[in-house]
Amino acid sequence: MITLQKAILEMIARGESLHVTMAALCSAIERRLPGILCSVVAVDHAGLLHPVAGPSLPEELCTLVEGLPIGPMVGSCGTAIYFNRPITVTDIAADPLWDIARDIALRNGMAACWSSPITDGAGRALGAFAFYFREKRGPTAIEQRVVSTCLHLCSIAFERHERVREREHRASHDELTGLGNRAAFSALLSRLTCTQPESWGLLAIDLDNLKTVNDTFGHQGGDDLLRMAASRIAAAAAPDITFRIGGDEFVVLLQSPEALADIDATAQRIFAALAEPGDCGGFLVIASASIGGAVVSIEDDLPETVRQNADHALYFAKETGRGRFVRYWPGLGSPISDRLRMVRRLEAALRDDRIECWYQPIVSFETGQVLGLEALCRLRMPDGSIVSGLDLAMSDAQAASELTRRIIAMVSRDLAAWRDAGLDLPFLAINVYAADLHSPAFREDLAGRFAACGLPLDRLVIEVNEAVRACLREPAVAETIGWLRARGVRLALDDFGRTVGSLTDLLTARIDVIKLDPALTGSLALDLPATEAVGALVAVANRLDIVVVAESVETQWQVDQLRRFGCRWGQGHYFAPPMPGDETAKFLAGAPDRGQFRSAG
Repeated sequence: MITLQKAILEMIARGESLHVTMAALCSAIERRLPGILCSVVAVDHAGLLHPVAGPSLPEELCTLVEGLPIGPMVGSCGTAIYFNRPITVTDIAADPLWDIARDIALRNGMAACWSSPITDGAGRALGAFAFYFREKRGPTAIEQRVVSTCLHLCSIAFERHERVREREHRASHDELTGLGNRAAFSALLSRLTCTQPESWGLLAIDLDNLKTVNDTFGHQGGDDLLRMAASRIAAAAAPDITFRIGGDEFVVLLQSPEALADIDATAQRIFAALAEPGDCGGFLVIASASIGGAVVSIEDDLPETVRQNADHALYFAKETGRGRFVRYWPGLGSPISDRLRMVRRLEAALRDDRIECWYQPIVSFETGQVLGLEALCRLRMPDGSIVSGLDLAMSDAQAASELTRRIIAMVSRDLAAWRDAGLDLPFLAINVYAADLHSPAFREDLAGRFAACGLPLDRLVIEVNEAVRACLREPAVAETIGWLRARGVRLALDDFGRTVGSLTDLLTARIDVIKLDPALTGSLALDLPATEAVGALVAVANRLDIVVVAESVETQWQVDQLRRFGCRWGQGHYFAPPMPGDETAKFLAGAPDRGQFRSAG
């Protein structure tokens, strides 16, 4: 037996499959103990039996056992596992335990059976190891010793098999929802072909309200929403397979003829399933989703093309009114693809932690003093190049919120370090997005980060661009602005003068700072009629006691013109380019004395 033990343990160590290892064990025992048939069965978490090895057992018995539930009267093995103790049947012909398979056993010369449970270290039954005898009898003392050794080997092999399966399951399944994950979907997608039109398709699904639920009810509520949505999408799409491939992203692989014949109806079934309120963190919530669909067509040569088409349709659905289904049509991808590419680029940078915060000084035209800094998001690309993250962030609300969270963490850290080094700044400006101002989590994160570093919030200027200005009067945004102002935070309008509505903003919204659009600053050098418009805008702002900052200042001539109009502050390469944090600290240490931020409210 020592030689057999060594051989089986080596197979386990090499990573041989459970079926191969147990078949080798059974065959070796049958050679050593002539007249005995040997078998191994496993039981799954649902209590169903599955034959693992039985080289000499009749095929019809193995077929009968597959999927059979364990119980107190289910043969020798099913009963041994059920009671988790050895079961000896000395006469199959007369024992009621074998009512379920007596005819098969007797027809194949099996007169008696002795089955013992295979258990793990905690005593849980994983399966059963059985001897079948040609005569009516129980096990001998020698056979008992052999089985004792075999059970130990089986236990080691089963536990290793369980660990491998768990690793494989974790690698291919989402832990929260139990659905297949991105890796599993990508692996399946790679095996598909596009040779037959309408042979398969995809539904790309995004939850529209996960961030709102997270912000309102906490992450427990968000996790409950994801689990609820996952189970309902999977049920509504069955028999087709559903995957969770990202935070709030799901995809359904459509292969059933019914779904392919009418993917609109499949999408509507999913909407209907999600429309029923569910318990999320103790609150009733309705999952809101947008869906994009695509089916293999004669133009598609790669599975990835179908996936991109479904993504394009999804983004079009979100852009034109969330909570709807859009099916891809040729030509849809061109206006969406650039945006989708930007979102993917930003998501990859966030995932790989390639976000950096750079700073550009804001300087007094009159004294050259550094009055403050603007924090600028930069993405370090895989090739080492640096690109701006502002336009990318405007392409996706969820990514924009995560980007702002990262920038706030970096800004608070850098401000605290500069303060400790004696480089305390009067103010620092950060750019925020509409998603931030709609979210209570933005306020909590901002306050928490600055408080942890011992920094007052009244050093901050919040910059909003043209896209954000349109929602300043929405109740949720107005509440956030009021919260910020109560803590001394100032509000700046970026890219001011780009649209005809800019002047209206000055008259209808409480603004502390305007930042002249770079196009206006550039027009000064061209001596265009727009030059006089710059002067008029600056004059109106000054009368309203609003600070004007000129962006993209490149020449002394521009400085002189802006000073003539009454503009006193500016930023641009003429003074300093955007710089990483360490270079900014060196610049500040050698710059003229920093001036004081003059209240504009």
